[in-house]
Amino acid sequence: MLSQGLCKPEVADSTEHYIGFETDLQDLEMKYLLQKTDRRIEVHAIFISNDMRLNSWFDPSWRKRMLLTLKSNKYKSSLVHMILGLSLQICLTKNSTLEPVLAVYVNPFGGSHSESWFMPVNENSFPDWERTKLDLPLQCYNWTLTLGNKWKTFFETVHIYLRSRIKSNGPNGNESIYYEPLEFIDPSRNLGYMKINNIQVFGYSMHFDPEAIRDLILQLDYPYTQGSQDSALLQLLEIRDRVNKLSPPGQRRLDLFSCLLRHRLKLSTSEVVRIQSALQAFNAKLPNTVDYDTTKLCS
Repeated sequence: MLSQGLCKPEVADSTEHYIGFETDLQDLEMKYLLQKTDRRIEVHAIFISNDMRLNSWFDPSWRKRMLLTLKSNKYKSSLVHMILGLSLQICLTKNSTLEPVLAVYVNPFGGSHSESWFMPVNENSFPDWERTKLDLPLQCYNWTLTLGNKWKTFFETVHIYLRSRIKSNGPNGNESIYYEPLEFIDPSRNLGYMKINNIQVFGYSMHFDPEAIRDLILQLDYPYTQGSQDSALLQLLEIRDRVNKLSPPGQRRLDLFSCLLRHRLKLSTSEVVRIQSALQAFNAKLPNTVDYDTTKLCS
């Protein structure tokens, strides 16, 4: 781009027309609403489980799988979604020696369970679950995981695995030892029963225009005017980088952009590979740019 007689790198136009990334909420407002588990930032998702039902007691000796999903392509095709936190209300029968253990996987834009990433709770400065005892006759706790702005990321489906372990006093009496129920069976111990009263996902939804992004991709092969191909490539690069920037923590970013193309734009694997190759080749020609390696997540 020529500016005052100097050649300066062209900057991509705003991508807000194609996909939104930010909310109007400030950090302090968001933190307050998350602490209060305010329903104004609850993303209403569909609960699915073949292993248990909400508000029903179950035997927790075996692992339970459940998920919260949005089915965006069917119901919310003009939106993408950001997760800010997760909350479960878990109850145990009186004097139960059980301790719930939760594992969470996040699927960013749809597809199979294998296209989800594991949430590294309480690892490398990642947030941990906070437990708050409720004033109820049963042993009920609110389990809350707060990601906030620092760890927020895209989500389409949240997979939750619930295991149980037995809490026992150690030999010194002042420490706890945990056993898996199937490894430690003692008839005198009251394993008890468990139930989950509710599960909530907190976050927000943003504008998404798949047709407009398809139109950008079309210009890679059939540009409208001279220079419109470069403009389309710049905007796709900007979208790619902003999407991948919201990758979960790790040594390398996950390739979330390919997941977006594959599952929200319904492009074939070969089309995704061709687009990514075109972007890498174009990025290599730009001055003062450094590309980055990503880890494949979606097929």
